[in-house]
Amino acid sequence: MAPSQYDVDFIVIGGGSGGMAAAKEAAKNGAKVALFDYVKPSTQGTQWGLGGTCVNVGCVPKKIMHYAGLQAINMHDAQALGWQVEADSIKHDWTTLVETVQNHVGSLNWGYKLGLRSNKVNYINATAAFIDAHTVTYTLKGVEKTLSAANLLIAVGGRPVIPESIPGALEHAITSDDIFSLYTSPGRTLCVGASYISLECGGFLKELGYEVDVAMRSIPLRGFDRQCSEKVADLMDKLGVTFHKQYVPSLIKKTSSGDLEVTMTHTVTNEEIVKSYNTVMFATGRRADTDGLNLAAAGLSALPNGKLATDYADVTSVSHIYAIGDCAQERPELTPVAVQAGQYLARRVFGGSSKNMDYKMVATAVFTPFEYGAVGYSEEDALTTFGEDAIEVYLFEFTTLEAGAVHRKKHPSRIADEYDADFGDTCLAKLVCLKNENERVVGFHFIGPNAGEITQGYALALKAGVTKAMFDDTVGIHPTDAESFHALEITRRSGKSWVAEGGCGGGVCG
Repeated sequence: MAPSQYDVDFIVIGGGSGGMAAAKEAAKNGAKVALFDYVKPSTQGTQWGLGGTCVNVGCVPKKIMHYAGLQAINMHDAQALGWQVEADSIKHDWTTLVETVQNHVGSLNWGYKLGLRSNKVNYINATAAFIDAHTVTYTLKGVEKTLSAANLLIAVGGRPVIPESIPGALEHAITSDDIFSLYTSPGRTLCVGASYISLECGGFLKELGYEVDVAMRSIPLRGFDRQCSEKVADLMDKLGVTFHKQYVPSLIKKTSSGDLEVTMTHTVTNEEIVKSYNTVMFATGRRADTDGLNLAAAGLSALPNGKLATDYADVTSVSHIYAIGDCAQERPELTPVAVQAGQYLARRVFGGSSKNMDYKMVATAVFTPFEYGAVGYSEEDALTTFGEDAIEVYLFEFTTLEAGAVHRKKHPSRIADEYDADFGDTCLAKLVCLKNENERVVGFHFIGPNAGEITQGYALALKAGVTKAMFDDTVGIHPTDAESFHALEITRRSGKSWVAEGGCGGGVCG
């Protein structure tokens, strides 16, 4: 297929989920494909294999460690359910967890290499940079080479940013690029930022038994539904995570004992607090990894955040150069989004398809100790987009059946007196509906166990235009948390309490 003036049909720069998906799909459609991928070390020297952020330092290791953390509460529940579990004998070994995680990640790295080879994609373990709009240069085994293509895809993803303005941060702090392969126990940990990455990591560390603080400049989970975000943070607080609200690190020093002494400054009052930690992890933002691509040589320029502007078909300002995934502006930074966008792009360019990626109504989940899943509009975005009179918000807050039965308690430090020990409601079900469209559901939100699994199913319904009446007419499975969505009656507008009084989890028992 390759025109004679080019070496290959398709060059993909970036071997993450989106890049690999696009490369393999293009090859399946007859294209001659080369894929470049090279992992630059983190600020602490951490490196990893083929597969990008998700498999190596993101979704996959995070979900396994989240699962590991959940085992702690499961053992508490087991005692209440008759299992003879001796609390004094329960210990967690961080090194064993990391070995399990890294062994699994390594097996995936190997599988990705085999997948590229079996699809006849030329995998080149090197960094690529443009020398013109069709040609890249790279160095392999000390030899500088060039490669040209009719079409090129930039899918380099993003990397965490540690602010250089904070003395000691670059030298001593880690990021999510490091935490999953940290073979030394993290100990007392400060998570800087209240992004989903920070709260997910802080959440599983707390459940594994470590002392965790979160330095939060403003609000938790910016960009998500505010009520749900505050609920997630409140649940984490009840587990014993300490939130330093409106505080940011201003100095990090290593003491003679090896601890990290962190000075945090209040963003309004300038009041300072000083605390000692074993680990400081920044999760305050990410930057698209485009700086070394020499974009100007291809006629491209990046935005201040390093991302590339694209049109509805993922085309950059140069018609034969595309960008997908976390390095493309205004795209959901989610692995399945990058994968589908890459596959659709390859089919359009090489398979004759006209189908574009639909970036609306994309489901996501935050894997904090109490998970949060969402599809569509937050309540705030719906108010801004449609107006207060146009929307109806249905709510129900309750305790999942199993948690209620075993009487889970707050962390001891959060119990004010003997009457304040109960953990309280652990679940929130919420629908945002458009009144003038027969109450079409435009926002779905759920906090509770297995929120990712629950949300994935409902995402299909929202894509299909489900209405509130359809939810009401569908009989729920009892007793489950998900059935709460099929018995929602109380609206925010009504002024009534949406908090359950007794009952059996998400359902109605009688």
